[in-house]
Amino acid sequence: MTTNRFATLLADRAPVFDGGYGWLLQERGLPAGDCAELWNLQEPEKIAALHDEYAAAGASVLTTNTFGGTAPRLAMHGLEDHVEAVNRAGAAIAREVADRHGALVGGDLGPTGELFEPMGTLTPEQAQGLFEAQLRGLVAGGIDLVLIETMSDLAEARAAIAAARAVCPDLPIVATMSFDTNLRTMMGVRPADAALELAAAGADVVGANCGRGPEEMSVIAEQLVAARPEGVLVLTQSNAGLPQLEGAEFVYTVGPQALAEHARSLRDAGVDVVGACCGSSPEHIAAIRAAVTA
Repeated sequence: MTTNRFATLLADRAPVFDGGYGWLLQERGLPAGDCAELWNLQEPEKIAALHDEYAAAGASVLTTNTFGGTAPRLAMHGLEDHVEAVNRAGAAIAREVADRHGALVGGDLGPTGELFEPMGTLTPEQAQGLFEAQLRGLVAGGIDLVLIETMSDLAEARAAIAAARAVCPDLPIVATMSFDTNLRTMMGVRPADAALELAAAGADVVGANCGRGPEEMSVIAEQLVAARPEGVLVLTQSNAGLPQLEGAEFVYTVGPQALAEHARSLRDAGVDVVGACCGSSPEHIAAIRAAVTA
């Protein structure tokens, strides 16, 4: 059996990813609708501070602030010509923090926001090129692994994996999809199919992130664990529930201890690596770390 590259990289580190970024950056001054990735260039100390909080909470993998770092996403803010700079800076910020804490850096690739043929105009080859451009910046900034997340279309996930294999073939690949529509992705992909397809494309770790909260994630995790090929790890990163309006603010309803209990149950069910997603914070990750390493 081929050695799992991520398992080797993780070694004796706790199997815990970090949590949410976007909503916390907004709490720290990022205007709603503004480009979070631009803060890699304009407000690097604020990005570093959040990485530092997650590392101090016990996250073994820090996620670069590059979720929307492809040209189509950056073009929404007039930044399509700054793909490499934005991604390189995001990786370098995380690298500096990770080195101080003995953590790893996951280079974050999110969806391009474009639809594939025949529903849209994007081809797999074009998508791979977009992800390759992003990855060149991330690799230059010093990532340890590639994190492909929140995918709904298998074609896009495969394009991102192909880009990673082309640009940084020696780095482990983590690929997760978001199952938020009747336990399927928006494009109709089921967890079991995702586990098989992502692994076949070259992912060392397959899994799920975001979604509708811990209860549904538990069901999704069971299907991922049952379907994953031998030697492939499973990662889950649940939202802290769904946001609910309280007064004039939206708040997430699942607290650190509840998410930690969820993480413990996932580990017992065969999930190898856990973290959190939207609505989570360093406090959630500290509780998760304590729960899965006790």
